Amino acid sequence: MEEKGINAALLFLGYLSVSSVDADTLSAPLNVTIEFKGVNSALVKWDILEGDPVIGFAITQQKKDMRMLRFIQEVNTTTRSCALWDLEEDTEYIVHVQSISMSGTSPPSETVLFRTPKESEKLASKSPGVIALFCRQYDIIKDNEPNNNKDKAKNSSECSTPEHPTGGLLRSKV
Repeated sequence: MEEKGINAALLFLGYLSVSSVDADTLSAPLNVTIEFKGVNSALVKWDILEGDPVIGFAITQQKKDMRMLRFIQEVNTTTRSCALWDLEEDTEYIVHVQSISMSGTSPPSETVLFRTPKESEKLASKSPGVIALFCRQYDIIKDNEPNNNKDKAKNSSECSTPEHPTGGLLRSKV
């Protein structure tokens, strides 16, 4: 009878050590990046090591000045990204990501520090691209017009003046 008690105790201790090994070997998320979706929102993305028994994630989002802390946790998911919302423009934030398994959580990822853009920076960054795209499209349209031949001489309307609609300039004798 005593032997059964010892075996049960050893089995229980063995179970505890396996459980703690699983929790201890769960790796922190890697390659955590921030992708801005506007001045007030961003997307956190990360990778995990292949083989980690991850069933969810936990994200800690904090203003650098320590005035706000948000904790986001989701289980039963294989997603490797999470939206951050209600961000203030031109504000520094700190983000950590942790993996969640059946045995516990991983250590936190490396700290990611980011600053949200100002509204004016976001608009300014879009403007040059839009202008360049417009100019390229205009050139393509202009080059593809059927009557546009760069090699031919200017037509008479380009050389004409209001006084002489067929072209040429009026020269006066002095």
